[in-house]
Amino acid sequence: MINSGDTAWIMIATALVVLMTPAVGLFYGGMVRKKSVLSTLMMCFACLFLISIQWILFGYTLAFGPSKAGLIGGLAWLGLRGVGQLPNVAYAATIPALCFMMFQAAFAIITPSLIVGAFVERIKFASFLIFTGLWATFVYDPVAHWVWGVGGWLRNMGVLDFAGGTVVHITAGFSALAIALVIGKRLGYGKDNMEPSNIPLVVLGAVLLWFGWFGFNGGSSLGANGLAVQAFVVTNISGAAAALVWMILSWLHRRPSVLGVATGAVVGLAAITPASGFVSPLAALAIGSIASVISYYIIVLRMKLRIDESLDVFACHGMGSFWGVVATGIFANKAINAAGSNGLIHGNPGLVWTQLFGAAIVAVFAFVVTYAMATLIDLFVGLRVTENEELVGLDISQHAETI
Repeated sequence: MINSGDTAWIMIATALVVLMTPAVGLFYGGMVRKKSVLSTLMMCFACLFLISIQWILFGYTLAFGPSKAGLIGGLAWLGLRGVGQLPNVAYAATIPALCFMMFQAAFAIITPSLIVGAFVERIKFASFLIFTGLWATFVYDPVAHWVWGVGGWLRNMGVLDFAGGTVVHITAGFSALAIALVIGKRLGYGKDNMEPSNIPLVVLGAVLLWFGWFGFNGGSSLGANGLAVQAFVVTNISGAAAALVWMILSWLHRRPSVLGVATGAVVGLAAITPASGFVSPLAALAIGSIASVISYYIIVLRMKLRIDESLDVFACHGMGSFWGVVATGIFANKAINAAGSNGLIHGNPGLVWTQLFGAAIVAVFAFVVTYAMATLIDLFVGLRVTENEELVGLDISQHAETI
């Protein structure tokens, strides 16, 4: 039976999550050099309209349609056939099926936009569009089915992911590392000045992401209820804890960085995502704090290895949320969510291993498929712009515009 309060909340939460995609564009756009700001914004914005169409045509049925061996959804809901105003009780019993579909569309949209940070300032726009469409179909949709789809094999194993730690952040983070290795470093990397063009834009993007994350995690309760409030609260705590710890770390090394604090907040928000419907406020404090330390030093390592994964999607989203998935196995509490499981500190150490397995299998799958896909696109179409196009900047060379 449809509940008007639940439906209204999920519609609002959907709008909040949709807002996060242009927020990613602002966050990333401020980090790149001035000559590629518009290109970065365009790629993030393109995810909004490209995946919106992919999702209604076949993405939704691949992710949530009737399961085929636990690996992929069937084509029964192709073009949203049969997805209407009545609830699908297998997923959300109190909201229209179309409302659930649109909420999940917002997740499918933002995930490839996160990967943009890996290849900014050097990818052909046409190649980006091809990559994004293929990636959504062959990486995001299958993983969404494994973890969230009724009959999905990781779901059946008991892997917990309340709002997208594996489905969104691990897939994006490990895919970002893979395509960065294929496309190679920016010209002048390690030699030229590649300082961010607009840190206030980064902060604006981070604040809008934080705002949208309340819908991201709170909406994943699929109802206007106590669990939504629980997720809402722990989301704020983890983001705040990670920002504070990042500030301290950057202060110890040099100065309390504005860019660093904004980055740290996003790390904490990514880390709490899989756990947000299963853990207490104090657990969220620990999850966000530890995530900040992990991601901070992964970035230090990445810089020492001279890998140009430009905006640290792997360190922030991939590793931050990998920890969050494992931490769910430590801190999960059935007293908070009876549909979940108890974790290590509540007497069930086995959940840690289940979570670790789920995180690892998704990370490996996303990395391998993305690496192969990027290699093939590079072979047949070419991933990179020419040297002259890169030097002049992607705003001019790909879009004939400047800020």
